[in-house]
Amino acid sequence: MKKITLPLVCCISLWLTACNNGENPADKGVAAATEQKSVGQSDVKDDVSQKNIVQVAVGSKDHTTLVKAVQAADLVNALSNAGPFTVFAPTNAAFDKLPSGTVEGLLKPEKKDDLTDILQYHVSLGVFEADKLQDGQTLGQVNGGNITISKKDGKIMVNGTATIIASIQASNGVIHVIDGVLLPPKK
Repeated sequence: MKKITLPLVCCISLWLTACNNGENPADKGVAAATEQKSVGQSDVKDDVSQKNIVQVAVGSKDHTTLVKAVQAADLVNALSNAGPFTVFAPTNAAFDKLPSGTVEGLLKPEKKDDLTDILQYHVSLGVFEADKLQDGQTLGQVNGGNITISKKDGKIMVNGTATIIASIQASNGVIHVIDGVLLPPKK
């Protein structure tokens, strides 16, 4: 009986000592985890894998306006996620075609909802490769609207106003570079 009692008493003593000091080791782990800065997918550092849609856009000198808009609309993390996405990415020159002051106005904090709606109108869930797009095809966009694909003289048009001028693969989808900004229909 003494052989069983001694180890049992030692275990109980250790347990009581741990309980009496008021600190639970598990609580320390939770506290440490909650003290760390919360990060999104865009904050993950990976210099080895294929770039995601946002990383490709950031690396393009022709998409600085689009990158500023995505940042202003707080869509960086959303577009850095796994997707898959098809993004119709207007060039800086496409944004320059808009009436003077339009881009600057949309970048203001009070216009964030309008900017988000426009940017989400450029994104489809799923990967739609250019060579698979069909004349008359309708694609649902993230903002709830639809775009229509047409083919004319060997060119792929979006809503009859923007031409796909290049397509770039990304780790989370495909980017179709377009020469016009797509504006959603009035709701």
